[in-house]
Amino acid sequence: MEPPIESVVVVGYGVMGAGIVRSFASAGFRVAVVSGRAAMLRGLPAGVTVSADLPAAAPDLVIETVVEEAEAKRAVYRRVEAAYPPATVIGTNTSGLPLETLADGLAHPERFVGVHWFHPADVFPVVEVVAGPAAPPATVDRVAAALARTGKAPIVLYRPVVGYVINRLQHCILHEAYHMIAAGIADAATIDTVARRLLGPRMCVTGLVEQKDIGGLTVHALAQRSIVPALDHTGVPNAMLQAMIARGDTGLDAGRGFYDWTGLDPEQVRGDAAARLRAVLDALSALGAGRAPRCRSRDELP
Repeated sequence: MEPPIESVVVVGYGVMGAGIVRSFASAGFRVAVVSGRAAMLRGLPAGVTVSADLPAAAPDLVIETVVEEAEAKRAVYRRVEAAYPPATVIGTNTSGLPLETLADGLAHPERFVGVHWFHPADVFPVVEVVAGPAAPPATVDRVAAALARTGKAPIVLYRPVVGYVINRLQHCILHEAYHMIAAGIADAATIDTVARRLLGPRMCVTGLVEQKDIGGLTVHALAQRSIVPALDHTGVPNAMLQAMIARGDTGLDAGRGFYDWTGLDPEQVRGDAAARLRAVLDALSALGAGRAPRCRSRDELP
C-alpha cells in the first residue's frame, strides 16, 4: 500500500488555486505554491511557501490550476516530470478538457488524474477525482483519501469522461438556459429566479433523480416525450455566449456579462456570495440527509 499524501505543490494561484491552497493548508498538509507572480503574492496561509520554480524536494501530489488551455497545462506536466520521480501524482483542476488529451505525451500517464474543485474551492464540500487514461484505482483512491482529510466529500470516477459528472449536468442546464435567453423566451434574471426559488431548494433536499422517484416516474417519462425533442440539440457552443466573450462581456470582472456589474467591487461580490453559500451549506448540514433509500445499480435497471 502506498503511503498517504502529505505534501502538495499547487501550480497557479488564481481564484481556484488560492482556494485549493487554503483547503490543504488548513488540514495540515505541507503546501507550496508555484506562480509566475510569486514576488507579488500576499496573504498566503501560514506555513505555505511560494516561488516561481518547482521546489527541489519532490512532493506527493502536484495540482495544476493554470489557464484552461491544453498546451499551457501540458507545459506544466513536462516541468513536473523533469523535476520529480514517477511516485509524484499529477492532478489537473481542468473543468472540461479531456484527460486523454492532457495526458498525451506524458512519460508516466499512470500518475495523472483529474481533481476538480468548484469555486470557492475552500467552501464547497464536493471535489471530483477522476482517473486519467492510465491511472490505476489505487492512485485515484490515494488522492481521494487526501481530499477526505481536508473535509471534502470526493466524487470518484475510475474512468475518464469529458466534463466529469457535475459539469456535464451543469452544462446541460446552462446550454438550454442560453438557448432560451438567445431566443427571447426568458432573460437571465428569470432563469436565475427559477434556479434559486425552485430547482436549487428542491435539489438540496431530494437531489435530481430521487425527486423523480418521489414524484412518480410515469408522469416524468410521458413529459420527456414532448419536452426532450423540443430542447436545443445543436451540439455546438451557444453562439450568443461566444459573441459576448468576443466583445469583452466576460462577466463580473469586466463589469458586464448577462448582468450589469458597473460600480460593484468584484472581490466584495464574490466574498458576499461565498458567505451566503457557507450559510446555506451550514443550514443543510444541520438539517441532515433524512431517510436515504438504497441506490439501485446499473445492472438492476433495463
